Amino acid sequence: MSVIHYVHATLAARLAELRRDGERGDSPVPTAVIIFGLVAVAMAVTAAALGAANDWMSNIPKHQDPK
Repeated sequence: MSVIHYVHATLAARLAELRRDGERGDSPVPTAVIIFGLVAVAMAVTAAALGAANDWMSNIPKHQDPK
């Protein structure tokens, strides 16, 4: 039973310490939104580069054997 009392006392002290410390920084939601936006922009840039490369490759004439 002493282990349960020890865990309870430790947990209560830690929660009290966390409540006392008011400034804990930003929530993870804005960070996740920023990361999602950066991933979306990176995907758009990659798609644009892939499209440009495919257009460039399709404009290269086919090889013909010399006669």
